[in-house]
Amino acid sequence: MPSRPYRVVLAEDSVLLREGLIGVLGRFGHEVVAAVGDADALREAVTAHAPDVVVTDVRMPPAFQDEGLRAALTLRTRRPDLPVLVLSQYVQRSYAAELLDSGDGGGVGYLLKDRIGQVEQFVDAFARVAAGGTVVDPEVVRQLLRRRRDPLERLTPREREVLALVAEGRSNAAIAAELVVTEAAVGKHIGNILGKLDLPPAEGTHRRVLAVLAYLRG
Repeated sequence: MPSRPYRVVLAEDSVLLREGLIGVLGRFGHEVVAAVGDADALREAVTAHAPDVVVTDVRMPPAFQDEGLRAALTLRTRRPDLPVLVLSQYVQRSYAAELLDSGDGGGVGYLLKDRIGQVEQFVDAFARVAAGGTVVDPEVVRQLLRRRRDPLERLTPREREVLALVAEGRSNAAIAAELVVTEAAVGKHIGNILGKLDLPPAEGTHRRVLAVLAYLRG
């Protein structure tokens, strides 16, 4: 999707992947103002450069556990409007839900590296997050939802399927095309989901995002 250029701080310990991401973002008009390989350097780079967006891996030196994700949470605490896109091979359940629920519920994404099939898919997700949207890989949603069984039991299998597509940032039309149903049917499913989650219309809130985040809160 078309977007304005963004200034990016990138945190990725793999040199080859880091250089590849710099090239991809640059090709689409974005500027990587700092590219670092550990969580401490990530925090320092954000302080020094005040970027528009942060793109970070989860597991980085020294322990290769959840350093990148914890750094992202710290950054969002200091600056809740800072868009953060997590790129990882893993779903780090302990902090992923907290990150997705941070700030105002927008400008955050969690994508799995192995499930990104096209460069354009990544760039589109990046632009959505940078613009304040929420983009979550459906597999991330599924793994986090397994920890919270009670809310899931209120939804039908079809409603869960619709919610997973909502989490990808799909429109009603795109969801209808994916599931081969009418837009009216998708609208009805989403209405049921919002009702079961006790999310009535309210000024200043994005109920589609809240519907996803309601499951992810720890």
